[in-house]
Amino acid sequence: MARTRVPERTLLPGEEPLSLLREDGTPVDDAPLAMPDDDVLVELHRRMVIGRRFDTQATALTRQGRLAVYPSSRGQEACEVGAVLALREQDWLFPTYRDSVALVTRGVDPAGTLTLLQGGWHLGYDPYEHRVGPQCTPLATNTLHAVGFAHAARLKGEDTAALVFVGDGATSEGDTHEALNFAGVWRAPVVFLVQNNGYAISVPMSKQNAAPSLAHKGIGYGVPSVLVDGNDVAAVYAVVREALHAGGPTLIEARTYRIEAHTNADDASRYRDAAEVAAWLDRDPVDRIETYLTSRGLLDQARREAVAAEAERFAAWTRAQLNTDVVPDPDELFEHVYATRPAHLRAQAASLREELA
Repeated sequence: MARTRVPERTLLPGEEPLSLLREDGTPVDDAPLAMPDDDVLVELHRRMVIGRRFDTQATALTRQGRLAVYPSSRGQEACEVGAVLALREQDWLFPTYRDSVALVTRGVDPAGTLTLLQGGWHLGYDPYEHRVGPQCTPLATNTLHAVGFAHAARLKGEDTAALVFVGDGATSEGDTHEALNFAGVWRAPVVFLVQNNGYAISVPMSKQNAAPSLAHKGIGYGVPSVLVDGNDVAAVYAVVREALHAGGPTLIEARTYRIEAHTNADDASRYRDAAEVAAWLDRDPVDRIETYLTSRGLLDQARREAVAAEAERFAAWTRAQLNTDVVPDPDELFEHVYATRPAHLRAQAASLREELA
């Protein structure tokens, strides 16, 4: 696979997001990035279509009561898929609660991905099998996990990098600042990908940050920074791929948009209007790559129908896994807390069993 090319690594990002494809799907002239190979572009499109259908299915399952909550990432597929496919096999992903599409793209099955959001176990998959850390619900705690992991890998002489997802709201948390500082000092091989989707729940960017961009935060920690169009999957892949090969820390801000509400419990109409959402629908990341692939002869109607059919099969698999009732074992509440269960937990477990009996 050909290496991508990005501008010389600098602490300051550019004034405008890097892009390979315009909003209408036409290629950018004299782009400072090298377009990924054709086979990569085709796979990026395929995974985005499957990811979007999975996201839609998960939202429907939430309305049916099969999930306790679901934070949709519709509109952010270019970030989720582009970044994950840029990972090498040995690299690790540290996701958040909104990154379910990223998890299934990495190979985690639907049930394992959605266990947390179903209200079952906190972790429904083997992190070591997939090289994916637990989905992070508290904002920004995964940033420190990623830096610690990447630093440890370097100390052990391993050729491993970490990719950590954060939202724009998480950049206001102290954990993110601490993680960036440690990453800069240790030169840890970790890539911070900020999916700037415009809102931290209901708080807009204008009330979170006074800098020209979130990517500008890197300069304070000596971390090279990049600003990229988060709805351009080719550009996201190229930028993340190069950052993972760089051998040190990188802060990437990907500008995108959350089409759906924060979760199914949120009323987004209270803080944004329909015209704003419509404007971003016109910048759809799936439509953009489809237009480009079609113009290149890399995507025809037969291929489009085949990918759509595969996405439907994946949705059916998701339904089948989530429509199976799980009978919880109450005693599991007390497991994996201590290596040896102390007396007060033994007493609580016995009391619960008696009450249920």
